[in-house]
Amino acid sequence: MSFNDVLGFENSSGLYASTSREDFLNHTWQDKNSIIRIEQLEALVRDKVSAGVLDEIREGLKKVGMSIRLNPYIMDLIDWRNAETDPIRRQFLPMLSELEADHPCMSVDSLEERHTSPAPNLVHRYPDKVLFLVTSVCPVYCQYCTRSYAVGQDTPSLQKDNVTSANGWTAALDYIRSNPNIEDVVVSGGDIARLKPQNIKVLGNALLDIEHVRRIRFATKSVSVQPMKFLSDEAWFSAITEVARRGREMFKSVFVHTHFNHPREVTPLVEKAMRRLFAESIHVRNQAVLLRGVNDDAKTLIDLTKKLGRVNIQPYYVYSCDMVMSTEHFRVSVDEMQHLEREVRGATAGFNTPLFIVDAPGGGGKRDVHSYEYRNDKYGITGYRSPSVDRNRMYFHFDPLRTLDAEARAEWRAPGGREAILERLRLAKPIAVAAE
Repeated sequence: MSFNDVLGFENSSGLYASTSREDFLNHTWQDKNSIIRIEQLEALVRDKVSAGVLDEIREGLKKVGMSIRLNPYIMDLIDWRNAETDPIRRQFLPMLSELEADHPCMSVDSLEERHTSPAPNLVHRYPDKVLFLVTSVCPVYCQYCTRSYAVGQDTPSLQKDNVTSANGWTAALDYIRSNPNIEDVVVSGGDIARLKPQNIKVLGNALLDIEHVRRIRFATKSVSVQPMKFLSDEAWFSAITEVARRGREMFKSVFVHTHFNHPREVTPLVEKAMRRLFAESIHVRNQAVLLRGVNDDAKTLIDLTKKLGRVNIQPYYVYSCDMVMSTEHFRVSVDEMQHLEREVRGATAGFNTPLFIVDAPGGGGKRDVHSYEYRNDKYGITGYRSPSVDRNRMYFHFDPLRTLDAEARAEWRAPGGREAILERLRLAKPIAVAAE
């Protein structure tokens, strides 16, 4: 069978041609039939792609920090006729030939979340906001995951930390209760799509009962990768809407934050899910990641922005790809990011235009890409200040090495090169001062 009306394009793969429509649109069936091993992938697509492509994926998975988890819905969004260049495939399945050696400043936890955790399951960086990590599992696994240090299964190259525990919720809630500055709680992980309905209600209501908590953001990629969750899991959907409704009665905000990167991900099934959320007065915001080979051109970003707006998803952020291991091939330079922002701005209404954000390595937090105070073009270094985090520190972002000239690349790669370049940054001055 064809799922053209569901996916929004003629199903070219035929991977699930024998599957009933009822099954395909059921979240439980999607979970049970997710691809979690390379052998499952090979069995499903070996007639659609060359053996060389499968070998590339098999070897690529040995080098990256995220394991496989792909549901049938995403598998059918991939154009397997053009798997090598397909922007959906690139996000979830690495090919060895597209990987690049990590920048010397890459790390497994580039935002240093583990160093700003005052209680189990919590990250507290901004004065009035905490990140509440409630699970380490997602419906699918993205290869550029910021939290690859904890999310998903161990891989040949990375042993995962245990940063979430249901037992830790009590201590986390106690911490939030004891800190009256905290007004904003992001409930994430992992993905809240993996929480049981009862746990969503328990946690959501506990947060609403804290007087100084004014805003709750439920973070889930399921709007983009498993929209049938909102249509077939009635208990889970009711839990979200119940918390949101109680929040409105208390004059508090409950949002859903989601994650679309490419316009092809905005399917008719996504629109159906959004119509249901919209009817419940639940506001949905999108946080995209700028990814080379996926959405690093103006047309794609403009199309994504407009398609999100048409289904009442606010294009909120476009993030630079964080400097986590095995993502060098995804990253673009700050200059390119600024160029794309200029192209996107003005293409649609300002309130529906995303902010282009660098989440500063080292824990500096979210900074407008244009707001840097230091720039070294030769070595691809951009410095941001974040007064709300540490007024006296400069946080540095590093462009991918491929964007630098041969001499600079050689210096970065030379023995002791990283240390020598970073030592010079100790003396870095803001642009305004350096220009004097």
